[in-house]
Amino acid sequence: MWLLSVLKSKRKDKRYTATFCKCKIKNECRGGNHKTTSFGDPNATTYVDGASEEKKKAYLARHSKVAGENWNDPTSAGSLSRYILWGANRSFRKNIDAFKKKFKL
Repeated sequence: MWLLSVLKSKRKDKRYTATFCKCKIKNECRGGNHKTTSFGDPNATTYVDGASEEKKKAYLARHSKVAGENWNDPTSAGSLSRYILWGANRSFRKNIDAFKKKFKL
């Protein structure tokens, strides 16, 4: 599986949409084997937007206990939010790169 893109979402209730290619070989994808996941609250301030360390810790503590939120599944909205919007860096781009490295995408 490969992360193809993270773009602004067309859905009004989500901030971004990630597109994954489910092919085993990179660049094999012809467009029919995609999975998309929309994530992020468009009205929230996240770590990449400048939220404080305290707000980040509170987010991580609150969401680590949410039933159904699987941070080990790279295609889940919870995982995308956790590692891209609330990742180790304040840089959106660096968090995407770290996400791809973490999940070998």
